[in-house]
Amino acid sequence: MEEFDGAGEVDGSWSDESEFASLDAAIEAGEAAEEAQLSQPVLAVVGRPNVGKSTLVNRILGRREAVVQDVPGVTRDRIAYDAFWGGRRFTLVDTGGWEPGASGLQASITAQAEMAMSTADAVLLVVDASVGATTTDEAVARVLRRSKTPVLLAANKVDDERLLADTASLWSLGLGEPYPVSALHGRNSGDLLDAIIKALPDAPRDGDRAVAGPRRVALVGKPNVGKSSLLNKLTGEQRSVVDSVAGTTVDPVDSLVELDGQTWRFVDTAGLRKRVNSANGAEYYASLRTKTAIDAAEVAIVLLDSSEPLSEQDLRVLTMVVEAGRACVLAFNKWDLVDEDRRHQMVRELERGLVRVPWADKVNISALTGRSVRKLAPALRTALASWDQRVPTGLLNAWLSDLIAATPPPVRGGKQPKVLFATQAGIRPPTLVLFTTGFLEAGYRRFIERKFRERFGFEGSPVRINVRVREKKPRTGSKPTKVAKKK
Repeated sequence: MEEFDGAGEVDGSWSDESEFASLDAAIEAGEAAEEAQLSQPVLAVVGRPNVGKSTLVNRILGRREAVVQDVPGVTRDRIAYDAFWGGRRFTLVDTGGWEPGASGLQASITAQAEMAMSTADAVLLVVDASVGATTTDEAVARVLRRSKTPVLLAANKVDDERLLADTASLWSLGLGEPYPVSALHGRNSGDLLDAIIKALPDAPRDGDRAVAGPRRVALVGKPNVGKSSLLNKLTGEQRSVVDSVAGTTVDPVDSLVELDGQTWRFVDTAGLRKRVNSANGAEYYASLRTKTAIDAAEVAIVLLDSSEPLSEQDLRVLTMVVEAGRACVLAFNKWDLVDEDRRHQMVRELERGLVRVPWADKVNISALTGRSVRKLAPALRTALASWDQRVPTGLLNAWLSDLIAATPPPVRGGKQPKVLFATQAGIRPPTLVLFTTGFLEAGYRRFIERKFRERFGFEGSPVRINVRVREKKPRTGSKPTKVAKKK
């Protein structure tokens, strides 16, 4: 079994104490930028299914962000993107297809679209110009006319001049001039963006700004550990294909899951057998997609088979999650197959194999019977709260000074390093930067991390500790070396 090490430190150096203040100023600037992003005006893109909303979103963004497929219902929740045009930044919210009077899943999708409209500063209604105004478009228009929010009408799929005349009939919706565009080819997208910028206010209106969509959860683990079975149990439907043959899932499968009163976006991934760079063929691409899914997630549920000993594959998956800096929950699946003897064995295995991640919350579940799967939601919330947590610089330095005074770092090269200043330079994952006079051993860093967690929590999230060592300055006043003259 290979040793797991989730340290991942990225160290550096410093030469002047002004760097302490400059780093703190950079952190404050980053927080101000985050607040500015939250205070951007919001444009909600709405319309019935399959009119090209996500394609138009990608055209406005200038990049492929929203998932696009030539079938209705691909987009289900409201997803926010940061957009820029004409020197203005705004938040663009893509929504699922709006079907008034729908039921089941489609009703939930419609509710997400209505929530996006109610919190937006302007609404862009997208209509398929090649079809014309349908009864659903007219129903949506009636709702939008009653609201006080500015509304723009985009007549999409005007791919050539012949369809321009058809857009005139869309005046009947009572939403003003329709803007003929082709999201696929980019036709007239600039004119539409100019109109959007004019309609958006300088500052967002008051109200709920939480339009970023559900938190993203990646289901990861070795093959045949029960990831797809867990997703099917959570969704209550056959969302992923399940078979006793390992490797059934190849592409990541994402689903909206209602768990403990909150909507989550779960992504089922392919089981990892080998390292990404040593896999080949379809297995290589499956591994690459799994790594991409982990990077795109905020928190990962690492599924472990309770009925089998901890393997190198399990540790490799866990290493990938921690190195990606994601929050983590350990789910021990197939708990219904574990007897008393196996539980005693597991205690010894976990003490030895998971010694580097004692901070990860552990939940015993059974994807087959549904045992304790509802306990995943509190563990996910705790991990994400830790992932987003920040400790103020003053409080951090006061705590660290007391810690180092009680237990100073070990002597290295005849000198004892001193920690002069510390700050939490980032979140997601939480990252501490220590300015020191000398290198800190890995064991002492782990000691600081353990005490840091005891004091401030951070359960379920990796914590990175970076050390910046003071550069040695050349001595001043030293006599220059004499160079012997040639005779």
